[in-house]
Amino acid sequence: MNTTYPQAISVSFAYPVHFSRGLFSSANPLLAGVVAPAGGRRPVRVAACIDAGVDACHRDLVPRISAYCQTHLPRLELAAAPLKVPAGEDAKNGWPPALQLIRSIGALDLDRQSCIIAIGGGSVLDLVGFAAAVIHRGLRLIRVPTTTLAQCDAGIGVKNGINLFGQKNFIGTFAPPFAVLNDGDFLSTLCFQDWIGGVAEAFKVAIIKDGDFFQFLQRHADGLRRRQSATMEQVLHRCAVLHLDHIRSGGDPFEFGAARPLDFGHWAAHRLEILSAHELGHGQAVAVGIALDSCLAMSRGLIKPDEFERILTGLASVGLPIWHPALELRNADGVLDIIKGLEDFRQHLGGRLTITLPDGIGRKVEVHRVDAGDVEAAVDCLRERRDSVASP
Repeated sequence: MNTTYPQAISVSFAYPVHFSRGLFSSANPLLAGVVAPAGGRRPVRVAACIDAGVDACHRDLVPRISAYCQTHLPRLELAAAPLKVPAGEDAKNGWPPALQLIRSIGALDLDRQSCIIAIGGGSVLDLVGFAAAVIHRGLRLIRVPTTTLAQCDAGIGVKNGINLFGQKNFIGTFAPPFAVLNDGDFLSTLCFQDWIGGVAEAFKVAIIKDGDFFQFLQRHADGLRRRQSATMEQVLHRCAVLHLDHIRSGGDPFEFGAARPLDFGHWAAHRLEILSAHELGHGQAVAVGIALDSCLAMSRGLIKPDEFERILTGLASVGLPIWHPALELRNADGVLDIIKGLEDFRQHLGGRLTITLPDGIGRKVEVHRVDAGDVEAAVDCLRERRDSVASP
């Protein structure tokens, strides 16, 4: 005889995403108010993890964090001097960096009411977020993204992870942050690649969700390329809102289904990062992935040739690539190596392949079949266009 006791649990998650400046200025109450709201019964222990690249560009950051916590005693208690985390994609490659960070955090005697503040680019946020999610089955994580890409996309979602077995984010968890605090002051020291990388995610979400935003990106391409802060601020705010709206209302924030609409262009991007040995930054890989998927969309009649040209020109005009030599790499059987990204993408979610393509600019459609011949034709298409659509 079979006996069944149905069980259903509903858990609500809420987290604010703030945009600010001077986050670690003692006069700015935002961080203290988020970590330890007034009226708390005891100090909140805080551990900070800092991207080594950010630390190198902001030498006063560590003393500013210490001074901030000292100013806001007894609400905040800094558990130890901030931990330095290696910068870039290598920070999240394989188990050793993750285990070292978990060991270091574990030595700080934090509990589930404590907070870890992760300060850095998307890779460091992924690594620290993963560590925070597994220590004590979850510590409170406050993300402080320091790149454009992290402030409008990677740092505001509910995922984290590390790369393993040649696959990006093969190990990870869904763990919403306690809060996200975007400080525009960090953007001033970014190299151009990191400055413009977030704009690729803006193009991605604009092409499939917001035609007016796409036109804004076209009109302001020169300002973005010339590092106009006010223009970038508008882009990051709009891009963040579109991502947050989808996470909140898309019906599948933890990806139980077989579709990932916000990953338009990403099946190829993730594979390109691996094939290029991470020479391509994530934003640049996404730009090439968008160009490739736009070729696929045009070949299916989903977008018109003039819309395809607008997409390629838009990406190139801000300084993003539409081509990389890794697109032409082939495996021992002579098959384009980029095609493996389709199967990696399918396996990640399970079920049948589902990728998102633009259906005109500002709309999307899901497709379930992409043949090797389709990808070959798309690569050929981009090869023909790579010289005529060049970055300024």
